[in-house]
Amino acid sequence: MPRPSRRNALRGLVAGLVVLGLLAWWLWPFGKTEPHGELAFSTGARTGVYHRYGELLEEALARDLPGVDVRLLPSAGSQENLERVASGEADFTVATADAVAKYRRDGKPGADRLRGVARLYDDYVQLVVPAGSRVQSARDLRGLKVAVGQSGSGVRLVAERLLAAAKLDPQRDVTAVSIGIDTMPAELEAGRIDAFFWSGGLPTNAVRELSDRFEIRLVPLGDLLPELQSGGSPARYYRVAVMPQDAYPRARNTSAVTTLALPNLLVTTERTGPALTEQFTRTVILSRDRIGQEVHAAQRVDLRTAIYTDPLDLHEGARRYYRSVKP
Repeated sequence: MPRPSRRNALRGLVAGLVVLGLLAWWLWPFGKTEPHGELAFSTGARTGVYHRYGELLEEALARDLPGVDVRLLPSAGSQENLERVASGEADFTVATADAVAKYRRDGKPGADRLRGVARLYDDYVQLVVPAGSRVQSARDLRGLKVAVGQSGSGVRLVAERLLAAAKLDPQRDVTAVSIGIDTMPAELEAGRIDAFFWSGGLPTNAVRELSDRFEIRLVPLGDLLPELQSGGSPARYYRVAVMPQDAYPRARNTSAVTTLALPNLLVTTERTGPALTEQFTRTVILSRDRIGQEVHAAQRVDLRTAIYTDPLDLHEGARRYYRSVKP
């Protein structure tokens, strides 16, 4: 019997390798290990958009990652969220871009470990007053009782920056009240505060529900941007935005309100596994429409802009997902 030629042998070897490769590719999804274990997600105040978004995302993750037990951790907001993730107390969270930039600039513990997963939706800064208030701009807050958010919240960070841009010292020119969105509406309604700052997605249920039972007005803030940004980073993440009148249809504004907005980032650390982060990112993007039916701000999550997580580098797992769906 003639011996096979060297060329034929090589052809047979290549063909065999191709078949084995195709077989491995076909069998791989059936044998790969899905992420499993416990995952902690730090959210925000229970009546705020962060927490409701977390609740709906938890439902989506239960479908997509049945082996992962998601635990929600309510918080004061962005600054506390970043501390939790950086320390390992939480695995994922949401924080505003300016809070992330400040955390890194201040060299807080674990700042170098933070990684971006997705740019989500924008927060709109809301200055809420009773409809009959004399306050027409942030500069008119002088001498008044103003709720500025809890210590550790993103709202506190925003409020202090905006007061400074309005040439007001939070310690001397206003009576700053340290409460969150869970109590701000009731305090305004009872007359114990004159105004409150809030930074959140539109609409925020707590503000909408307040407008249903109490006459409120939203104060324009867009004029503060030049002074705000004169201080440089991290205020560069703010932009002028228009809050449509139908965001709070019962409010006593007769037209849209010009305000400020800044992006929210989904954040994790380099310690989180690539496979888990890739699947987490996939769920965030694919659940947008379902979540957006209840949290309207989530409808703004866009695959085309999700990769822009400045000032954080993208996590490797998130990068894998975006590469897999790149047209």
